[in-house]
Amino acid sequence: MTLQSMTGFARTDGVHGDTSWFWEIRSVNGRSLDLRLRLPSGLERLETPVRAQCQERLARGNCTVTLGVKRESGQMEIRLNETALAQALAVAKRAKDIAGLKPARLDTLLGMRGVVETAEPEESEEAQAALTHALLAGLSAALDQLVAARTAEGERLQDVIEKQLQSIGELVAKAADAVARQPELLAGRLREQIARLGEAGAALDPERLHQEALLLAAKADIQEELDRLRAHVGAAKELIASGQPAGRKLEFLAQEFNREANTTCSKASDIELSRIGLELKSVIDQLREQVANIE
Repeated sequence: MTLQSMTGFARTDGVHGDTSWFWEIRSVNGRSLDLRLRLPSGLERLETPVRAQCQERLARGNCTVTLGVKRESGQMEIRLNETALAQALAVAKRAKDIAGLKPARLDTLLGMRGVVETAEPEESEEAQAALTHALLAGLSAALDQLVAARTAEGERLQDVIEKQLQSIGELVAKAADAVARQPELLAGRLREQIARLGEAGAALDPERLHQEALLLAAKADIQEELDRLRAHVGAAKELIASGQPAGRKLEFLAQEFNREANTTCSKASDIELSRIGLELKSVIDQLREQVANIE
């Protein structure tokens, strides 16, 4: 199973009776699963099942879920608001009595706001349930598309990340084999530094010189950093192979990679190790950018 990206888009369209609809889902990076639902007025009942479906299929990402619904205009009902018409007639009669004007025409009264209303016919519970079922089935299809899109993008990202992990492993091996880490060279460098210490202060006793030598050796040794980098590479590969959402753990590992690379650079005792350390930091920065897209 491959990694999944948090980036994707999906759209499905459908028709149920006199109602046509579409679902659109847009997903981008996010620290957790953040759902923004845009549902038409009158279909607020869908919010709970929509959230449930999304939470079942998605682990992370900022997702905007939009439902568009259109009903055939021929199904609209025209209704006479008798109360409003009676009030309009009363006002017209009173105006005639006061001003002596002609009686108001019927078309004028019907054109007054609120006298004639258009409304969708009331649906039975069975009809509402059937429409809800059709709409949620359409959402499920849209989520299938979104997961497929995020999986395809995840496959591309996984290929890139695996190559970056391979590069990190190769750079760690180069650092381990660097000439500057050969025991005889380290010993020679320590002897030179100890000799300079002796010239700077002839009063240094042998015990102090021994302590300084140990301190210099510890500062120059990057074995622990290299061991941890190897361990992090192995842990990242295991996460990828697990088939589980691994984005957050990979982000944490990328931070640990960066910490060890920084320490390696600070301990570098020659140009070769410094160059390897900088290459490590460059690859790790690229890795951090990629894993930020993983679910």
